[in-house]
Amino acid sequence: MAFGLFTNKPARILVGPGNKFVAEAKRLLFGSVGIDMFAGPTEIAIIADDTADADMVAEDLVSQAEHGFDSPAWLITTSQQLADDVIARMPRLINALPDIAQSAAEAAWRDYGEIVLCDSDEEAALVSDDYAAEHLELHTAKNGWYTDRLKNYGSLFIGEETTVTYGDKCSGTNHILPTKGAAHYTGGLSVHKYIKVVTTQRMTKEANREVGQAAARISRLEGMEGHARAADIRLRKYFPGENFETSA
Repeated sequence: MAFGLFTNKPARILVGPGNKFVAEAKRLLFGSVGIDMFAGPTEIAIIADDTADADMVAEDLVSQAEHGFDSPAWLITTSQQLADDVIARMPRLINALPDIAQSAAEAAWRDYGEIVLCDSDEEAALVSDDYAAEHLELHTAKNGWYTDRLKNYGSLFIGEETTVTYGDKCSGTNHILPTKGAAHYTGGLSVHKYIKVVTTQRMTKEANREVGQAAARISRLEGMEGHARAADIRLRKYFPGENFETSA
């Protein structure tokens, strides 16, 4: 696609989901073409309190851990009881998966699974924003508060009725999402990725009186004499006989 193999029209931007080989191809091509983002392993975080259903929380963690051995699954909770209940359920749910999924989920939970116990909702929100998970579920009595408070995530799934699986498969939201902390500075793929923003500028002769002097002084402070002279020549042409402050 990048070199026009199929259409004789090289693509200028490559977007979309894929496995580690697709991600590596994008990494190699970035610069020659644009890409949406360099995606790492799938991530899930769940914020839950003492009103959450431990079976459902654990099942949702397992559902994303089966993506691969390096897929993080994080539970951020204000409830010690929920934390204990989820920990107790994870081995049984993982062992109930088919062999390949079981192997992936077992390794992911063992090496990348975390449960973070927080003292308050605010601390839970701070932790979540620091992790900036690709997928973030809310299983709390204060989902509205969290929705308003949270800042960093790829996609938010509000309430136990709304699992990441629905976003993965059929609910319709975009699912090309930032991973590995990229949600600190970007959202997922959208129409904006296909819009090229360009700028133009036009000066009047009179505008050169102020802009030309500033540009010349800045250029000379930076040691860029050629830049300064491009401003100087305009000042001389448009304002003959006038003196300007153009030195560093």
